Amino acid sequence: MSEITHYTTVSIGPKTSKQIIEEIKFVLLGARMLMGIIMTDTGLVRETIIKFDEDVTDEQVETLNYFFNNKLKGEPFEKIDTSFEEYIFRELKYSVNIIRPIIEQMKKLIEDEEKIYLEGTNKAFELPEFKSLDLAKNFVNLLDTKEVMLDILDSGFAEDIKIYIGDENDNEDLKDFSIVTFKHAVGEKDIGTIGIIGPKRMNYSKVISVMKYINKKLNDDLNEKEN
Repeated sequence: MSEITHYTTVSIGPKTSKQIIEEIKFVLLGARMLMGIIMTDTGLVRETIIKFDEDVTDEQVETLNYFFNNKLKGEPFEKIDTSFEEYIFRELKYSVNIIRPIIEQMKKLIEDEEKIYLEGTNKAFELPEFKSLDLAKNFVNLLDTKEVMLDILDSGFAEDIKIYIGDENDNEDLKDFSIVTFKHAVGEKDIGTIGIIGPKRMNYSKVISVMKYINKKLNDDLNEKEN
């Protein structure tokens, strides 16, 4: 996108907590070690290594696979909460020492930091506004501040193009820039958010047209895969 707009593109994938679990698989790696694998409807695969203070048997692993999939398949990640933990403890009474490490590691997968993807950072420095050393420095600091970028990309609603121009931004660090974001979804499925960052004199009509075109292409590609 940055090649077309000549601005910096920033994007994030769908929120882990909202993704739908398609399958959970536990694989025994040793007497006291499991690999947990979670696959979601968006194609995300998360894996974690779980260690125990006591031996785990093949029969216990089979039971874990059954109970976790029976309860969580088709549910969002955020379903792995206190009530689910209580349910598993109640149903699988044979060892709290086995269940607790599994729940703790699965919760960590949800809490993992969201990755931010950047493209065309160098494009900004080709623009006249970025000849100012102060502005260029502020721009680099902005891209390095993950919390600010996540706040921007997480705002708005699905299929909603949002435009933030200079002082309209609540954050002081953004006053010299404009940001256009688009949160993409297919049905109720969150696909992710794309943002364009540039100077306040950004070519807004061009950026919005490119975002609408990419949205159409994504929808067409997803529909082809489903048919």
